[in-house]
Amino acid sequence: MKSRSTLVAWLGSLDGTRLARVLVTRKDAVSPPEPRSLGELADRLQRPGSVSLALPRLALPHLQAAEALAALGAPASRDALAKLLGAADEEAARELDAVLGVLADHALVWPDGAEKLRMAAPLRQAWDAPLGLDAPLEELLAGTTSDELRSLLVALGVKPPGTKPQRMAALVEHHGDPEQIAALVAKAPTAARKLLERRAEATARQPEFIMFGATGPGLEPGTQWALDRGLLVQDRHRYGPARMPAEVALALRGPSWHAPFEPVPPFARLVPVNPAEVDREASAAATAFAAHAVSVLSACAAAAPARLKSGGIGARELARIGKAAQAEDAVVRITLETAYVAGLLGRDGDHMASTDAYDAWAEQEPSEQFAVLLRAWRNLPLTPTRARDEDNKALPALAGAPPCDGCLQARDGLLAATGLLPTGQGLRAASDLGPLIAWHRPLAESSPQDQTPFATVIREAELLGVLARGALSPLGAHLRTDDMQELGTTCRRLLPPATSAARIGADLTAVVTGTPSARLAALLDSVADRETSGTASVWRFKAGSVRRALDAGRTPTDITAELAAVAAGPLPQPLSYLISDTARRHGRVRIAPAACVLHGDEPALLAEIAAHRGLTKLGLRQLAPTVLVSRSPVDATLAALRAEGYAPVGETAEGTVRIDRTRPRRAAVPVPVPAPRSTIGRSSFRITATVTAKAPAAVDPSALAARLLAAPPNAPEPAPFDGGVPFGTDTEEIVSGWAKLLPYADVRQLAHAIDTGRAITVEYVATSGNRTVRTLSRLALDPPYLEAWCHLRDAERVFTLSRIHSIVPE
Repeated sequence: MKSRSTLVAWLGSLDGTRLARVLVTRKDAVSPPEPRSLGELADRLQRPGSVSLALPRLALPHLQAAEALAALGAPASRDALAKLLGAADEEAARELDAVLGVLADHALVWPDGAEKLRMAAPLRQAWDAPLGLDAPLEELLAGTTSDELRSLLVALGVKPPGTKPQRMAALVEHHGDPEQIAALVAKAPTAARKLLERRAEATARQPEFIMFGATGPGLEPGTQWALDRGLLVQDRHRYGPARMPAEVALALRGPSWHAPFEPVPPFARLVPVNPAEVDREASAAATAFAAHAVSVLSACAAAAPARLKSGGIGARELARIGKAAQAEDAVVRITLETAYVAGLLGRDGDHMASTDAYDAWAEQEPSEQFAVLLRAWRNLPLTPTRARDEDNKALPALAGAPPCDGCLQARDGLLAATGLLPTGQGLRAASDLGPLIAWHRPLAESSPQDQTPFATVIREAELLGVLARGALSPLGAHLRTDDMQELGTTCRRLLPPATSAARIGADLTAVVTGTPSARLAALLDSVADRETSGTASVWRFKAGSVRRALDAGRTPTDITAELAAVAAGPLPQPLSYLISDTARRHGRVRIAPAACVLHGDEPALLAEIAAHRGLTKLGLRQLAPTVLVSRSPVDATLAALRAEGYAPVGETAEGTVRIDRTRPRRAAVPVPVPAPRSTIGRSSFRITATVTAKAPAAVDPSALAARLLAAPPNAPEPAPFDGGVPFGTDTEEIVSGWAKLLPYADVRQLAHAIDTGRAITVEYVATSGNRTVRTLSRLALDPPYLEAWCHLRDAERVFTLSRIHSIVPE
């Protein structure tokens, strides 16, 4: 309540201009309905959600100052904050005042009437341990009794006051003096001094990692001495080591230690740039992107890209679109993501189809088309050209990933960093922009694929003409100020209008400089094949492309007239010859759909059948006096003709008469597998599965005997990893790796059965421990499993290779 009252009082003390600045920076707090009082505005400004929206828009020094203030435990004086940050000289003091002014404009930190700095309560909760410091002493001792406080004061050599609040104040005053803490620790036993110094140093670097259940700092020698004097406090509400109050840690770090504070952006190498050159490069990039975007969306309109089952457009579809549009993957991804946000693409079942808004967009000028996509890119909650995840796996486009605020902040950081560069200056190398983005937006997120910080978002800005020659272009400047009206004006100035004419050459090519109009692009796409896109697009006329236009219903006269209307000059003679020659050959052969053909030697009979009203349902059509085609299948046509009293016969595909014989129906009984000749409990097997394995080839005993006699008595088992002989087949190696209980002889048998498709009998131990003997066929190896038809269960089963204990001989 104290924080709210001081915020209301501070807001009331501002003039109209300053209060308006607060309202502009915290737009979320004035969203409809508008606040009716400063109290309601203060409540909105201190909502956790509102504070979390403001934090990502802060630069590095703003977050550093806020963290330092949180570590001090607001309210704290400005002098204490300046001392902690090391802002002692005049220049650093001015920079700190500027930082505090920005925090005040965001209503995150403000001065109260007692020359103290207060901060929004949710802002303090943004850090678990600001500057690596634990909570202040007073907070850690909140549940301590008055007698315990008295014991602490006695151990410190301070006379205890009479009441608990007085004793708490005396302890806080004592620990708030760094010199007293330093002197006390200097007189401490060696073990206690080393323990405290190590804990203070560890918190200065990073929070100390404690393994619960093991010997930790809380059990080290010297801990009790520190606990008796309040230099360490044991938390009674959670398990873990003793905690060090923030005042003690700061005192032990020494007067030379300061919290990090970087009010000046990192150094960047700058070079002079001419604004005209920036405009020229931005215009070229924006024009090329607009042309490619039109091609990409035109390809999507012609053939809607398919979506993966997991969502998004996969690499194969992206490659197809890129090839059709002659555009690189980054341009395709940006176009698809921005078009989806702009409503030009939408989900249609398993595809991503164009919407009605696309048709209107396609008729607009390139500058208007580009402005729509550029505005969508500015507010994209993701990095569209991010093609790989943290595990280097390909990412689909339009996957519907959760919003990434860090990606949006990276774009904001780029605009902020380049927008604050000196006029007429640009970065020597685009990679120098990464540290600046990180300084302006510390909470921005860089893509895992980036070789240098924020390389992906920088590349996107260059492709769109937002960044040119290392400087912010006029397009980027209007994006930064969110001035969409001026953005449209600048787009019309930098992007040329759509081209409505093409230069058609005698080499059967059509060249369009700039972005072709929608009508021109549609015409050329229908009669020619596009070869390149970009600042200039090229189409090539071929016999196949002209035939495609004729197949669509156009006549040679229509094609010639439409091309002549858009040509910059007369149509070249080779093109006229190509159109007329293709049209002359077009349609000389016609293909009609037919389910079957009726033919005979009597024209009158076929004419009668074609005119028969009872056969209308067959869809008969006469092609010649002795030939009819039917839209119905052969059997249906035969049955209909016979029902009307005719006596047709059917023909086979070879033209011979088809003889229809009715065969008696028989059940398909599988051939039983011969019972194995083994005595291991298989006398009751009932085998009903069909054996599909080939019969083994006959073995020549003499030849086999000769080979066995010539071989060593004991063939060495394969041991390829130990320098021994290799396995006979890959299947043997795989089976041996998983079926650890099988000797090599059994491994060979099982692998042979898998490779040849033979049935085999195994001794198998189920998960229940039951030992069974099973005959398996139709073996399929899927390590560590073996899929097979089990003759015992008369069904498909999956067996674990490691549970096969032996192969039963047959």
